[in-house]
Amino acid sequence: MDRLAPLGWSPHHAASFETHRRADPSLRPARVSQEHRESLRILLSPTEERLARPGGRLRHEAASASDLPAVGDWVAVEVPPGDSPAVVRAVLPRRTVLLRKEPDRSVAAQVLAANVDAVFVTVPLDRGLRPGLVDRALALAWDGGADPVVVLTKADLVPDPAAEVRRAVTACPAAPVVAVSAATGAGVQFLAPWLSPGRTVALLGPSGAGKSTLVNRLLGDAAMQTGEVRDWDGRGRHTTVHRHLLPIPGGAVLVDTPGLREVALFGAEEGIETTFADIVVLSAQCRFSDCRHDTEPSCAVRSAAETGALDPARLASWRKLQREEAHLQRKLGIEAVWLAKHRRRSWGRMVRAALDRKQGLRDGRIDPTGPGS
Repeated sequence: MDRLAPLGWSPHHAASFETHRRADPSLRPARVSQEHRESLRILLSPTEERLARPGGRLRHEAASASDLPAVGDWVAVEVPPGDSPAVVRAVLPRRTVLLRKEPDRSVAAQVLAANVDAVFVTVPLDRGLRPGLVDRALALAWDGGADPVVVLTKADLVPDPAAEVRRAVTACPAAPVVAVSAATGAGVQFLAPWLSPGRTVALLGPSGAGKSTLVNRLLGDAAMQTGEVRDWDGRGRHTTVHRHLLPIPGGAVLVDTPGLREVALFGAEEGIETTFADIVVLSAQCRFSDCRHDTEPSCAVRSAAETGALDPARLASWRKLQREEAHLQRKLGIEAVWLAKHRRRSWGRMVRAALDRKQGLRDGRIDPTGPGS
């Protein structure tokens, strides 16, 4: 499987695939490079891309949409002769997965990318740092098992990039920060530690953050279409309309994503704790072990915010994410209870129907030779 090494193939994936290969020797491993509504694009090698679709059994057995193939997934596929679409028979277990809540009122998870080693959280310096959005992206990455890096883009558009780095380090103390200019190439070399052969990096950020321009710089050509940022509101066109996995020179793999308007977390308690590790450390000094850092006496977190040792905006961001997480858990609990009730009611109807039929056979109301007997 040496041909798959540049796509991130590892012994972990090889061991997972072996089970499927034994069941069906005709199956081949592939990596999902694009995901559309009804179809996929898969890579059978760095230079061999093919249209594919999930198999019927895979669709039927998926408990939710997040169980279906997503960009970055390794899959076992049946490849027919000719140009017919390949059929995805199984999704190999994910090492890591970036999940967010679906951007609507439903309580469902959406897979942004799978099997990602690092996440470049792109922040355009021409618009300034938005700590709340960055905090969410960091929590999403850490909770999914990836290592986030805050990448300050468009460094050529600000007079003092070093000062911007210092501000970002203060606002995001748990993650490394790198300033780059994809237009000039300045600082791009400092991303090399996360782009070693076999590693996969996803780019997350708002529209107009320069993700596609950075991808082009790393690819060495203009493979990704880019768009101008509007002067009147500083927003860019969504030049990346689908998540797209791309091998780059040097052996790493990039996942470019459309601009995110929102990052609603989905069950990211561990990611939030890691993002706000400084608050977690301070909370150990609170008088009460279950301190909510609100009105409790001798609260070390609130005291640090009052003295300036902790940025009050950072505490406010933490509180907001905690409230959203608690709200999500309540909704998940309510829906889980409703589902359990629905299942019990369905089972009850089945039992009552069976008992009625049994009684009907006994008293002669039902003909035992009739339909359904």
